[in-house]
Amino acid sequence: MNDCCVKSVPQSDSSYETFARPVADWQARLTAGLNQSVQASEEALGHLEEQILQQTRGLERKLLEEAAQKKAEQTPPLCPVCGHQLSRRTHDHQRTFHTRFGPVTVKRLRGWCRRCKAWRYPADQTLGLSDTGGASPSVQEMAALTVSKMPVKEASAVIERLTGVKLPPATLDREARRQGQRADKKRAQLDEQMRTGQGVQQVLPLPKEPFTLVIELDAWNLRERDDWGQSAQKRAAGQEPQRWHWAYGGTCFRLDQRVESEGGRPRILSRGTVMTRGGVDDLREQLFAEAQRHGLAQADKVLVIADGALWIWNLTGDRFAQAQQRLDYYHASQHLWAVAHAVHPEDEAAARAWIKPLLKQLKAGRALSLLNDLRTLIKRLREKKRKAVQWELSYLENHRERMDYAAARRAGEPLGSGARESTCRQYQCRFKRPGQFWSCAGDEGLRCLETFWRNNRWPLIFPHILHGDPHRN
Repeated sequence: MNDCCVKSVPQSDSSYETFARPVADWQARLTAGLNQSVQASEEALGHLEEQILQQTRGLERKLLEEAAQKKAEQTPPLCPVCGHQLSRRTHDHQRTFHTRFGPVTVKRLRGWCRRCKAWRYPADQTLGLSDTGGASPSVQEMAALTVSKMPVKEASAVIERLTGVKLPPATLDREARRQGQRADKKRAQLDEQMRTGQGVQQVLPLPKEPFTLVIELDAWNLRERDDWGQSAQKRAAGQEPQRWHWAYGGTCFRLDQRVESEGGRPRILSRGTVMTRGGVDDLREQLFAEAQRHGLAQADKVLVIADGALWIWNLTGDRFAQAQQRLDYYHASQHLWAVAHAVHPEDEAAARAWIKPLLKQLKAGRALSLLNDLRTLIKRLREKKRKAVQWELSYLENHRERMDYAAARRAGEPLGSGARESTCRQYQCRFKRPGQFWSCAGDEGLRCLETFWRNNRWPLIFPHILHGDPHRN
């Protein structure tokens, strides 16, 4: 075979043999099934839907197989990695993979890439198949979406029930992990584009009038299988095994995207979410990229709201140095409650009566007056109570400049980081179920998939969504 030039790829016939074959048997089965459901008084619309799905799946599978074969035959014999022409080409190498209509087999070309020094199947990339996985892009999406939402065994049963695709839990787990790793790489690529100024197309549409960008941060922990099976050895060596690890997250949104429901409850129309197990350094870079997408450079004001963790304010000073900082009101009030219970340890009614005027001072923005009252209180307390109150006072003094809640109310800004707290809780519903342990690589991949979904960037991983749905933006 002469490999000096790439031969033109033959154009496939636009007709499909599947449509030309006799379909009388299929029509008879479908008609009989539908008539039976129509006549059965105990069967409803759902039974009709099931009949159509069951009887058409075979036809859909054959049609998909034929179309996939046509696409494989049109693929040029070029290396999908470097674009170099393949040599030592051979044909009709079969590959069977799962699709939403059942197993499909395609014959494709194999060739040797002299530049990469590897055998390549160029049609695999054209069809969206990974080198090692056995799933079509739609089934890849099924695995990614369901496993990021529920345990693998449950996801396997749900997929089979809703689509008819049979994916054993082990197969589903491998595919979900593969998609999680792919999503992680895509996230890094997108963030790098924002960092280097090449991600202009990622910036969301922004209003012409001045706006405030709100950023909220928090962290939660999850259980991982690090050093699994070595607990006894580690304890014998004087090391306590670490099972719980922190996941760090942030949320950003424009203040004009925060509205109230009919019941008066705040809700956010659009937000950007970041969540990572990679530590504060990874969060810093990911959150900065997300804030840029939401108009950080164009914002008239940037507001950071969080609890009193030192790492949060260090991160804020590093990446959002000009931002206004606010201590979450709920956390500030918690520390006041700690003072109330220290002063009245056995009398809840007295604690409530004591704290009521102080909470009013706090919400009214009179932080200096509040701190003075606590300093006066300390002078009247004995050593044990004085020590407890002093600790809380020091906390509040450290955040004195972050407690102007009256100004926040006048500006219509949130007093607390409830949006971030809620998002963390929603992630935990997947990752902190009873009896679950994770690996860092495993949970990071699924968390990344969940973040793509929440940020409405799912089509960036599965572009067939946009192609198949003309109504999506």
